[in-house]
Amino acid sequence: MTIRRVGVLMGGSSGERDVSLRTGDAIASGLEDRGYDVVRIDLDGSHDWASVIRQARLDAAFLALHGRHGEDGCVQGLCELLGVPYTGSSVLASALAMDKVKAKEMFHQHNVPTPPYYTVSAEDDLTDIEEIHGSFGFPVIVKPRGEGSSLGMRKADNHRELVDGLRSALSYDDVALVERYIAAREVNVGVLDGRVLGAIEIAPKKGIYDYESKYTPGMTEYFMPARLPPTRYQGVLNLAERAVKALGCTGACRVDLLVTEGENEYVLEVNTIPGMTKTSLLPKIAAGAGYDFSDLCEAILRTARLYCAPKKHLAEPKRHDSGVEIILPQTVLAKAVGT
Repeated sequence: MTIRRVGVLMGGSSGERDVSLRTGDAIASGLEDRGYDVVRIDLDGSHDWASVIRQARLDAAFLALHGRHGEDGCVQGLCELLGVPYTGSSVLASALAMDKVKAKEMFHQHNVPTPPYYTVSAEDDLTDIEEIHGSFGFPVIVKPRGEGSSLGMRKADNHRELVDGLRSALSYDDVALVERYIAAREVNVGVLDGRVLGAIEIAPKKGIYDYESKYTPGMTEYFMPARLPPTRYQGVLNLAERAVKALGCTGACRVDLLVTEGENEYVLEVNTIPGMTKTSLLPKIAAGAGYDFSDLCEAILRTARLYCAPKKHLAEPKRHDSGVEIILPQTVLAKAVGT
């Protein structure tokens, strides 16, 4: 497939719109440096997304949308229907990765370690939080089921803080995830088209890698490669690869993990459309693997594809004047005549 005209889909209507616009603009500039005809497409709630994408007459769509409708399989499904190859994971893999509860269920099925958790819905009575929480213990991390960029995420050390955290998370989603807090290093692994690029260590100055720490320059220190012994570093890369395979993710992914001082590692989530801003992690990881920013953008673009394209049948009917003649493969014919 020859790609010349690329639409960078950005913006969206989620809480991550501003981050998406920054990501999209950076990607568009990177592709323009490589000579592509780039169309910046800012999508929001006021647009008919299908009409905008169709009228742009694209060879491929570079997805730079974050959050709802961008990472959860919605725009991926739209691209499939429009026949526009797109970057990132399939509809199903995108939906699984975005849904933190379903992702954890898949991790359990594939023996990928992840922190213990339970869920609270908007219908639950938070005055019964002590009964709901039971013996789960503290501290915990509270976050919405289907948001990214750490929106609505809080740490809770007691029942009062837990209720506050749940109210915050439930303002973003109908279901909140309560996850056991694990004292550990935060390590992110970059994966590109099935190839593990490396791991970066994140050291937020406020102790928790929340929205402010992610997108405010100077709030977080980064160590590339992650400060781990060689054997353990390789083990972290292998675990990240297993997490990506468990969800069926493709294209460019970022896997968020916790690495304890002991011998335990846990996968938090797989991000199928990683940020590409100046403070984003995937470009930092890719730089350690020899990719400059434009190289990375072009490499991701080359993974654009359709996952639901019609498959060719083994036998195609031939139409003659007398009707339709079904041409069967020779192996089927041989069985039919007993040879």
